[in-house]
Amino acid sequence: MSKNSVEPEGSGRVQLTARRAVSVFGISVVGFMTANLVPVMIVALTGELGFSVTDAGVLITASLLACAASCLLTSRWSSAGGGRYVVARVGLALTALGFGAAAFVPSVPVVIAGIVIGGMGAGGAVSAGGAALGALRNPDRASGINGFTNRAIVSVVLFAIPALGAGMGSAFGLLAGLAAAALLTTAWLPDRPAPTSTSGSSLPATTTLGSSRTTTFAGVGLLACFALWALSEDSLWAVAATMGADQARLDETGMGLALSLSALGGLVATALVGVFGRRLGRTVPLALVLVTGGLLKLLSGTVTEPGWYLAVIIAWNTIYAAAFVYILAVAVALDASGRWSAPLLGVYLIGSSFAPVFGTSLSAGMGYAGMGIVLACMTFALLIPLIVISRISVRIEAASAGRSPEPRFPQAAIA
Repeated sequence: MSKNSVEPEGSGRVQLTARRAVSVFGISVVGFMTANLVPVMIVALTGELGFSVTDAGVLITASLLACAASCLLTSRWSSAGGGRYVVARVGLALTALGFGAAAFVPSVPVVIAGIVIGGMGAGGAVSAGGAALGALRNPDRASGINGFTNRAIVSVVLFAIPALGAGMGSAFGLLAGLAAAALLTTAWLPDRPAPTSTSGSSLPATTTLGSSRTTTFAGVGLLACFALWALSEDSLWAVAATMGADQARLDETGMGLALSLSALGGLVATALVGVFGRRLGRTVPLALVLVTGGLLKLLSGTVTEPGWYLAVIIAWNTIYAAAFVYILAVAVALDASGRWSAPLLGVYLIGSSFAPVFGTSLSAGMGYAGMGIVLACMTFALLIPLIVISRISVRIEAASAGRSPEPRFPQAAIA
């Protein structure tokens, strides 16, 4: 392990213990579970309650937007001292009550209100969990474990729901139960670290971490970049199935295989980041995965052979998971209070909400090859600002820990 892989006590961040892991990662997963269960929720609404696909889609979109708005509105409170506990408890309680009512009260008005309220509560859970990530040492490792936990639990839930029957009780009841269980762990969330001086570091001693003008610009820029990145990524995912059928003659079985192996690839990618943490560096790996992701988007619109299309989509999903984790690590490292990691998933959901319309419009107007070019160019355009912001996050994290920043390429990859 690198000698820099453990931060000293002066950084204000705390070690990752079993209780903190259960609380931080569990609450974050529950908060973001709504977005992962969208297809199952739509099936349940159309199958049991007779909603049209369009009406079900509108209702779930409203729930996701409520989640995003709640996350953004509570992010400042979550990053303040003690506020994350209130936000987490209220958010998880609303999630359990809202989705629980939708699952077990067979009334359309109750279902509609419950799903929107549940989404609103989930936003609070996302905000509190994201803010708490900032209090943990080694942001790269913590974000990697968080991403791995998210994908692992979602995979288990997606496997369990078909076995139980894709109805309202399983689609919404399981989520309500997870929220109730996570509610019991809120006392284990790490609090906001006490502010520390940056003296003895490469930053001036008068600089207060998380409050400098440079840090604020970096944080705001990161949120904007993340929303645009989410739009470009999820636009491709929105048309992946139809594109596979149209240009690569991929059937439903093939797409099912792509989904399964994509989930496995994401688990592997997030596990690697979680295990190796800072030894991989942050800025260089982020640059590499963004460039690779952009190139795979270009290929996705031109591949016509089923096997190669499967390989491209699976590789792209794997790279996507790694990029997501590294961007989250940048937000965590920028401010130990969680000022930027708290709203990060909220802006992701906003970008993601517009992805289906954006992706289908591009593919219809420019063809799949044209869509791939546009989405790849979006990724390449975000490359420079994200690299700059990542370097800033490295300097801030190093200053708080009283050590030197990670070395630049090529040493960063082995630091």
